Amino acid sequence: MNRFNQWQKFQLSLNEVHNDLSAQGKINAAKPKGGKVVYLFHKFKKTAAIAASIAGITALMVNGIVGSVTPKAPKDQLEILKKNINTLQVKSRLQDKEINTLKQGNTATVTPEIPYTNSGTGFIIDGKGYLVTNYHVIKEAKNIAVQNTAGKEFLAKVVYLNPATDIAILKINDPDFKALPGTPYGFTKKATDLAEPIFTLGYPKDEELVYGQGYLSSKTGYNGDTLSCQIDIKAERGNSGSPVLNSNGEIIGILNAKQKDAEGVAFAIQTRNIFNALSDARKRDDIDSTIKNIKLSTKSSLSGLKSPQQVKKIEEYIYMVKVN
Repeated sequence: MNRFNQWQKFQLSLNEVHNDLSAQGKINAAKPKGGKVVYLFHKFKKTAAIAASIAGITALMVNGIVGSVTPKAPKDQLEILKKNINTLQVKSRLQDKEINTLKQGNTATVTPEIPYTNSGTGFIIDGKGYLVTNYHVIKEAKNIAVQNTAGKEFLAKVVYLNPATDIAILKINDPDFKALPGTPYGFTKKATDLAEPIFTLGYPKDEELVYGQGYLSSKTGYNGDTLSCQIDIKAERGNSGSPVLNSNGEIIGILNAKQKDAEGVAFAIQTRNIFNALSDARKRDDIDSTIKNIKLSTKSSLSGLKSPQQVKKIEEYIYMVKVN
């Protein structure tokens, strides 16, 4: 692959020298028909196709390697392999975009995709593109993007941070994003009863939305923390920032941690902290002014619906948060 890449660069260099000499009139050469873009496409369409094929074959080979790894393999190695596969897939998609650009005769620059290295979950609090997630998910991030269940990715920016409560509010800052209707779920400050059924939606498996079900096991969090509560539910790293909802479709908290020495024990920041975050943002002059107009809906349109119906109405409001 390296030799092929070097040969490809050498061919491109020769072509550029040829074009320069032709433009200076030092050699006689027919001008390419249809302009430089069309000429380059016809000149290198086989090369581009081969490169795309190699990227695809490489991705399949790495997938095969992952599939052959036994369950006893260290988790860190599996995570590294997953990241390598994601990088290969990004490169393959970028090559496809470049080939399509040449085919269409479009001279616009193709924006390079960013290989995100960490992820969590976030959910819409306002249809204009505001989401809430955990502070620790986006801490020290240089680039942030959010991705919906359809696989569409949007750039996002941080508009509010509170490390003490582990809350961050993001705004989708992308021209391709279209505003959503009001949230189907409501936000409640009411205390949740012990043993009350709850559920979550998040991205512990990278790009796959996962449903989890459990119950409230304590009204306080770790070591009696009154800002959070304890829930009995399976949670993984990518679940950070997932909404925690009761059976009526009301958000009672944001999942933000799990207890390492106890399987199925997790913690969630209580919803009243989201209300407090917005109240704090309205008092500050260094915050995006549009955030001051956000009002959390206290009404849920999910009450009385069965779980599959609730999930269908909610899923487009849950995003994977990707950071670099």
